[in-house]
Amino acid sequence: MIDLRSDTVTRPSEAMRQAMARAEVGDDVYGDDPTVNALQDMAAKMCGKEAALFLPTGTQANLVALLTHCQRGEEYIVGQKAHNYMYEAGGAAVLGSIQPQPLDMDADGSIPLDKVAAAIKPDDIHFARTRLLSLENTHSGKVLPLDYLQKAYAFTREKGLALHIDGARIMNAVVAQNVELREITQYCDTLTICLSKGLGAPIGSLLVGSKEYIQRANRWRKMTGGGMRQSGILAAAAIYALENNVARLKDDHDNAQWLAEELSKIGVEIAEPGAQTNVLYIKQSAELAAKMGPWMRERGVIISAGAVTRVLTHINISREDLQKVVTLWQEFLHQHA
Repeated sequence: MIDLRSDTVTRPSEAMRQAMARAEVGDDVYGDDPTVNALQDMAAKMCGKEAALFLPTGTQANLVALLTHCQRGEEYIVGQKAHNYMYEAGGAAVLGSIQPQPLDMDADGSIPLDKVAAAIKPDDIHFARTRLLSLENTHSGKVLPLDYLQKAYAFTREKGLALHIDGARIMNAVVAQNVELREITQYCDTLTICLSKGLGAPIGSLLVGSKEYIQRANRWRKMTGGGMRQSGILAAAAIYALENNVARLKDDHDNAQWLAEELSKIGVEIAEPGAQTNVLYIKQSAELAAKMGPWMRERGVIISAGAVTRVLTHINISREDLQKVVTLWQEFLHQHA
């Protein structure tokens, strides 16, 4: 099956499986797993930060990040459509009593800083204390500009806020901007990195920040059920991904751009701004989408068809696969014209 629903559907390669099989392990809750420790040291160095923490999922990594930044009754400012506000089951509010203050985002995925300034609460007993600005990079496949990140970081220094980046696909931003990771992460206090999307690992995310912050985050990881034991088997996959699967993200970006161009040629409407990275949005009628999903699946293509259809390229999708998708799409349109 050609699965275009998400880059979370990636499967570990044989080489990654071999690295997992050979992993040296210990009890990570005691801090004794050498492979986890190596991964965390590697991630911290790549980001130019002091420390990192390996967690099972991106949702838990974002939750732990917020719980560590904010106390009960405090607030984080976040994009209205940001993942750690809209798609993580309200965990920060439910489990941490942390108030989200969502704001509308600009078309490029950024949150206008004048809107952030207006949303910061005064030092008054009537209001939750604003502690954090949370950004997402990439957001819906869109890369936050470096100059915006620089301004946002300076802004948070001025306002006494911390700055967190939900960097689930931050390596896609690295490749798209042709920069080192630390050139992006210098403009934040903390960030998360998902390993199980385009990087191809089977599980895991990283939370990166200062040594003192990560020590506090480790307590929250334990409290929220993320303390794993011989997790070096999983960390080995993550190390392999960071060493071998970052530069190749460009293939996914090129494939997404190629797909956008080919679909446009057959009359498919591509939502702006097209494919900056590996994410593409397609506009079609809800009636047509309802027919497309089952039709494509019968022919070996899994797609989350809707009025706005999200398509993601990834490590397990080749250009030949995408050529088949275009051919099928054209056939579908001819049959349902």
